Amino acid sequence: MVPDVVWLDQGPGERPRYLPEPEGTAFLEQVARERPVVPHGIGLSIGSAHRFDREHVEQMARWHEWLRFPWHSDHLSFHLAEPAGEWNVNLTLPLPLDEETLELVSSRVAEVRRRIGVPFLLENNVYYFAPPAQDYDEGAFFHELARRSGCGLLLDLHNVYVNCRNSGGDPRREIDRYPLDSVVELHVAGGMEFGGFYLDAHSGPSPRAVFDLLDWVLPRCPRVAAVTFELFGTWYGVVGAERLRRQLGRMKEAWARHRPAPARAAS
Repeated sequence: MVPDVVWLDQGPGERPRYLPEPEGTAFLEQVARERPVVPHGIGLSIGSAHRFDREHVEQMARWHEWLRFPWHSDHLSFHLAEPAGEWNVNLTLPLPLDEETLELVSSRVAEVRRRIGVPFLLENNVYYFAPPAQDYDEGAFFHELARRSGCGLLLDLHNVYVNCRNSGGDPRREIDRYPLDSVVELHVAGGMEFGGFYLDAHSGPSPRAVFDLLDWVLPRCPRVAAVTFELFGTWYGVVGAERLRRQLGRMKEAWARHRPAPARAAS
């Protein structure tokens, strides 16, 4: 669940900054009575160099008091920048994977974890161009980030697939670089071809290759607690309820193969 679409952000420094969206809030109240609601944020911009949005962290802390979620997550990226006044580009832009970024993000992850006392995960990103020479590949960066800050990993399999499909890489080899013992949540999704690239568009069913990755990686992630299918609401009418049910059914089958429920004690 993306929390940023269920609160109305009036901007930094406003009091109150965040207003609840009534319909979405009522829906979450209903769902939370039956099952855990796990937030997956898009608004933290943890890698922004010019400032750290602590008001966003405080809003998530209030949500934890309300929903008592077992973990929460955001993206290893930035979307807020300050070339001349602060700009929001509304995209999760990749970070330079160097020592300076690692120090910055590690300190911010540690701060989030101190303020909100449940596991905090960051998601691997999509790259549509070859980054220049860096200190780390993304897998090695997450290894060191987990060691320094206790950060967990939300491993988006479709993001890895997108990167490798566009670059000619091997998804399994790339996934093996990540700290799989830090994975708490997995994502699958679908995309589309556009302008010579395959895009992480969350626009339809997930490719078979991504479900093959799910089958391959599930037994390699000892802490994984959830698998999520991502679909933008604007595409729901195109995909339809039946195809969505089939996607969820394939995820449940994969989970049952690799993460069976503990056997109940005999009564």
